[in-house]
Amino acid sequence: MIKELKTLIAVAREGTFAAAGNKIGLTQAAVSAQIQRLETELGFEIFDRKGRSAHLNKMGHQILLQAQELLRLYDNLGSTALGQPTNILINIGAIASVQRSYLPDALAKFHQQCPQCRTRVIPGLSMEMVNLVDAGEIDMAVIIRPPFSLQSDLRWTTLAREPYRLIVPRELEGEDWSELLSSQPFIRYDRSSFGGRQVDRFLRQMHFTLQEVCELDELEAIIKLVEKGVGIALVPQTEPHQEWPAGVRAIDLGQHTFHRDIGLVHRSRQSFTEPVRILAQLISDQAAECLSHEKR
Repeated sequence: MIKELKTLIAVAREGTFAAAGNKIGLTQAAVSAQIQRLETELGFEIFDRKGRSAHLNKMGHQILLQAQELLRLYDNLGSTALGQPTNILINIGAIASVQRSYLPDALAKFHQQCPQCRTRVIPGLSMEMVNLVDAGEIDMAVIIRPPFSLQSDLRWTTLAREPYRLIVPRELEGEDWSELLSSQPFIRYDRSSFGGRQVDRFLRQMHFTLQEVCELDELEAIIKLVEKGVGIALVPQTEPHQEWPAGVRAIDLGQHTFHRDIGLVHRSRQSFTEPVRILAQLISDQAAECLSHEKR
């Protein structure tokens, strides 16, 4: 079972059976066989397979967290003295833009204050993070605010509001964002994400007829495609993107500007352990510090 769990983690990281096999020295067929044995043993599927890609489903995310912890315990067999207290583990979900901005600084301060603690950052889409917090698999998550009401026992703490901008290749002339959207190839922010749904609602409300060329979730990839002249895009101006790349310029939407809220989803603070409370406060403080720098 240990080797199957290690293979599971490799597939989750690499995204395909073939890439995972290359990483751990197995053929694609061997990887597939191990995952099938694991799913048979568990009694349910843990991956959604689409072509060559394999993405964890809801149960798969839970199994991944448990597999990582089991392997940690397995690797530490015999290395911990009897009676020695184990480290406190805090699991936190975070979208990619947050991991590239204020989360590392918050984590660095946390580990200085709480050296007895360990943290694990779980990447993924905001919807996945809400489900993991709700299931109790992670302690909290920094995500895009959902377009629906949270479950009654979940709480929301807003950290930042990020305005959407129309980004275009720097050499493309024109400042009329409405005309550009109607005339230029469009790169769409993936509609399966909360942020992409905001873009979709805006476009439908404005009744634009688009020339769509691509749809994807990763903001960095969208920005690079715009820089390479593939098309234009509506994306949030995140903290790492206060200055856009040299080949891109941003156009303000004026009175039609819409925002995405970034915040913490968590259970009632009364249920927090002290380390979780400290980390949540440090994340809030770091986000506020980044916002104050932007306004200067």
